Amino acid sequence: MFKSCAAIALVPLLTLSAVSNEHWVGTWATALVTRPQPPRPATGEQPATPAPGTQPTGQPAALSLNNQTLREIVHVSIGGSRVRVVLSNEFGTAPLTIGAVSIALHDKDSKIAAGSNRALAFSGRPSVTIPPGASMISDPVDENIPPMGDLAIDLYLPTEMTPLTSPLTVHAGASQTNYVSSTGNFAGSADMPVLTTTPSWYLLERVEVTAPVETGAIVTFGDSITDGARSTPNTNNRWPDHLAKRLLAGSGNAKLAVLNTGIGGNRLLSDSIANFGINALARFDRDVLAEPGAMYVVVLEGINDIGNARADPLPSAADLIAAQRQIIERAHAHGLIIFGATLTPFEGAAYFSPEGEAKRQAVNNWIRTSKAYDGVIDFDAATRDPASPGKFLALYDSGDHLHPNDAGYEAMGKAIDLHLFAPGKKRH
Repeated sequence: MFKSCAAIALVPLLTLSAVSNEHWVGTWATALVTRPQPPRPATGEQPATPAPGTQPTGQPAALSLNNQTLREIVHVSIGGSRVRVVLSNEFGTAPLTIGAVSIALHDKDSKIAAGSNRALAFSGRPSVTIPPGASMISDPVDENIPPMGDLAIDLYLPTEMTPLTSPLTVHAGASQTNYVSSTGNFAGSADMPVLTTTPSWYLLERVEVTAPVETGAIVTFGDSITDGARSTPNTNNRWPDHLAKRLLAGSGNAKLAVLNTGIGGNRLLSDSIANFGINALARFDRDVLAEPGAMYVVVLEGINDIGNARADPLPSAADLIAAQRQIIERAHAHGLIIFGATLTPFEGAAYFSPEGEAKRQAVNNWIRTSKAYDGVIDFDAATRDPASPGKFLALYDSGDHLHPNDAGYEAMGKAIDLHLFAPGKKRH
């Protein structure tokens, strides 16, 4: 939470600008998935009654909105004096109308800092209809965004938005409390009346700021361990958050943004439930290559392929290595520098198997020794128990033996050699 909002100088809302030499860089991003439509009953048939709090698919109940306002809290990395927001209907099958959008500095809970609200427009218009599968970029506004500050982004949904009208575009593992209003348009209201909360981000894809031309972004591409699963909500204790803090505290004029495109449950090679997203090879263009200012990529993917296979020989370690080689080639083709992160321990996790551990060791050995990546970040070495290398150090284990706790995520963030991102760094 940003605590010194009163000291931030704010300037009036800009009209649509045609400035052509602005350098836009993402300062916050998330990777999106779909919440699918529940099956429609046949004519004359009554819909099945799901268990409390679930959809018929067994997923958590999806949010339904009708003439309400979402207030979503995001934690940026670098700051800037001009900002714009990207909204997405990536997985929708019908046009999505958003009646009003605003951005403000977050105060606490559902409140925004007094005087900080800015209404956002899209091509000069205060509302926007996003076609199915599309994203929309807001017009920029002038506002001094502090590094590592929290923003509140309000979306007013004037018509019904439910899983029955269209699949919902969402990021479910936000580790952040977001707010849903009672009936009405409260975009920009200093103290929005809250009906309920949600731990997910809806329809938000990215926040961008203008920055010096030498400023770029590191895209952290992975699964739940990059997403920050089981870290303390509302504290920004994901390992990419710790990396961002260290980068901003470092010397030098060029500051790097950190964009988190981790998805809980994600895999390199296959898909499972919709909430876990499409496989990494399929989403790489959208979640890495399309990020504005992207210069570096950190890849931490594969433990879910290994764990869900259990004793099955497929996918093999060779399959996972081949998939990572594909990602490396695609990153290099677009001029990005790419780092491989070793897979963290998982002995004791629900889907652990000796066969899976052998695959993890083989993949990690390849990451460390092949020189296929432009550099290596050894998260395994940073988090394992020296006395039992297949396990997390107890100090870092969240309790499920798969995800780190806050201390473990901090250790991961501190294990990254910042010289990897030094100016002039070359790819292999």
